[in-house]
Amino acid sequence: MSPVSKRGPRADASRNAARLLAAAREVLAEAGNDAAFDVIARRAGVGNATLYRHFPTRADLLVAVYADEVTTLCERGTRLLDSADPIGALFAWLDEFVVHIATKRALALAATEGTNERRTALFHQWHAAITSTAERLIRHARPALRSDVTATDVLTLASGAALSTDIAHARRLVTMLRTGIVAQPGSATDD
Repeated sequence: MSPVSKRGPRADASRNAARLLAAAREVLAEAGNDAAFDVIARRAGVGNATLYRHFPTRADLLVAVYADEVTTLCERGTRLLDSADPIGALFAWLDEFVVHIATKRALALAATEGTNERRTALFHQWHAAITSTAERLIRHARPALRSDVTATDVLTLASGAALSTDIAHARRLVTMLRTGIVAQPGSATDD
């Protein structure tokens, strides 16, 4: 290995990759998962060769964009752990989670087209990160929640809402979920 390769990517290469991801996020949101690569490269202010150097295939780009979306969602959850209102923090994050599921599902599926092994590995990685974030938020809110509530429960209910209706209604359903998982004095599951 040469001394240059031990140092990692050059600063301009890292900046280009970040600009490409940001541009891809925007263009894919506007034009869909089949957006032209040259539009993404132009928006990022780089040439097509630079785009292909960083993301040789459409799948590579879509995986990077969706992974970035998951990272952003999880980082938001981590920041919310500092909230003085743990229930409010949990539901603020769940609101973002519902929007994420409703608006990014097609991207996640497109990013993982191909072999089942690749889809399974990527979905497992993304699911684990999101579940871990939900678990930490639930632990933070635990004193005010029903004792039997799990991250899986909450994510399943929120995902179901996101996949079954429009975004506004899904967000309303998640708000209603709050009544069901917050501990009620004297409830059988609160012992």
